[in-house]
Amino acid sequence: MGMLRPRFLAPVLTAALLMSAAACGGDAGGTDGADAGSGAGEKIKLTIGLFGDFGYEPLYEEYKKTHPNVEIVERKSEFADHHNNLIKRLATGAGAADIEAVEVGYIGTFTAVPDRFHNLKDYGLDARQKDYLDWKWQQGLSSDGSALIGLGTDVGGLAMCYRTDLFEKAGLPSDRDEVSKLWPTWEDYIETGKKFAAANVPGAKFVDSPGEIFRAMVAQAPVGLYDEQDNIIVETNPDVKKAWDLSIEIIKSGLSAELAAFSPPWNTGFAKGSFATIICPAWMTGFIQEQAKDAAGKWDIAKVPGGAGNSGGSHLVLPKQGKHPKEAAELIDFLTSPENQARVFKEEGTFPSIPALYDDPDLQEFTKPFFNDAPVGKIYTEAVKALKPQHLGPKEAEVRAAIGNGIGRVEQGKQTPEEAWAQVLEDIKKIK
Repeated sequence: MGMLRPRFLAPVLTAALLMSAAACGGDAGGTDGADAGSGAGEKIKLTIGLFGDFGYEPLYEEYKKTHPNVEIVERKSEFADHHNNLIKRLATGAGAADIEAVEVGYIGTFTAVPDRFHNLKDYGLDARQKDYLDWKWQQGLSSDGSALIGLGTDVGGLAMCYRTDLFEKAGLPSDRDEVSKLWPTWEDYIETGKKFAAANVPGAKFVDSPGEIFRAMVAQAPVGLYDEQDNIIVETNPDVKKAWDLSIEIIKSGLSAELAAFSPPWNTGFAKGSFATIICPAWMTGFIQEQAKDAAGKWDIAKVPGGAGNSGGSHLVLPKQGKHPKEAAELIDFLTSPENQARVFKEEGTFPSIPALYDDPDLQEFTKPFFNDAPVGKIYTEAVKALKPQHLGPKEAEVRAAIGNGIGRVEQGKQTPEEAWAQVLEDIKKIK
């Protein structure tokens, strides 16, 4: 599985261009509403824009059994490039795929401009509301609730993946239940990291980098980077500052391998065993399997400090530039069906957005041999059930990137923590 998910330190293109284009109205070559579509025998091509491998290719073959006139072509790119290009294409009115995947950090950018997208309600997909976690459904709605912009694919319930062999070399317990007991809090996690560091395990640090740790800590707070009125509250929210301070402590304590998420050195770090722990939403398990092919049985999964939280998850949307919205909407419905979300979880690791699946014994009892036969179905079901949804603002990804860049400057020795935090606050003030 090669799902290139959120790159915390990635540059983010401002959405101002998109906003200004949407304000002007205009559709630039798309077709509107439920009247669009094609004749039953017409050969059509649907493009689907993804950031990495979503594990959909086997599903396309099944879809084409009932839609033999449809050709499906994937366009894959890296996380930041995918979203920045989508913003540009929506602003200029050309170049978007028939279906586009949007990660949760960006969904607010697009739900704020519903006239750029086909309303999935026009194709009957509002009937799917009963399937979804309420908060996941709400993320896909326009600001006023009148338009359904996207259907959810997965949620990123949190756990902590760790290397059992490296823990044993450090004299730490390696059993997943015992490991979970090591860190009921993030402070305990850092103290465990200090014990690992004191053991001087050759070639290994405790964590890949603090960027995604910061995101996980903020995701566990009652309120995150935005309040319910869509005001950025980074400067006044004590939980954000606490997450920053703990991230800095990870750096100061020498626990970080300084490998930015989804960078080539980070990929290599999996294969080399360069770090012992990594924040692990469900989709990360597939990525670890791909990057650390020779480490089967050496990885396991424990509970995340703080007990719950969400990181990542996506929606599928229909830009108005698409010429075949009826067929594209049918494909979205098919790809996000409960059966197919369960199948993709088992094959790729992305955890379903469909709560009715969570009590299904087939999912509850699902294990992964690569992770030492960890009961991943049970682990991630419990994580998702325990999380409390958090309001995400319209430029969540841009705010996160500003903070992530600040953490990176500290890690690279370019600024003191105080200097970096001050610049983060100034950078965030420029996000409009």
